[in-house]
Amino acid sequence: MADEFELYDLKVEVVAGEKPFVCSHHVGDSFLVEGENLVFPQGASFSMYALAALLPLLPAKQRPLQEADWMGTDALIACPDPNCGARFKISRVGKRTLRHGDCTVVPLDSKR
Repeated sequence: MADEFELYDLKVEVVAGEKPFVCSHHVGDSFLVEGENLVFPQGASFSMYALAALLPLLPAKQRPLQEADWMGTDALIACPDPNCGARFKISRVGKRTLRHGDCTVVPLDSKR
């Protein structure tokens, strides 16, 4: 049984929306998702409230999708503060191969 799977690396970037920002976001602020890791530029900060809104979407955006799946086309996420105009763009920026055994101790052939 193959032990490998692929995930997309992602870039999450702050982009302007239709309203002014009221949170601490700045256009161009970004972080990467590489495998299971969030990678922030040195000295960068990112709102924990915005991150909380984004986290549930990131694992799905990392995986290969069926062509008609909305997750493949919808890439702009609104700031969770309804008064803030910031948007967060999630882009696929690469692909990496991971091994099952590097991510878990549960055997690949285990029965649930």
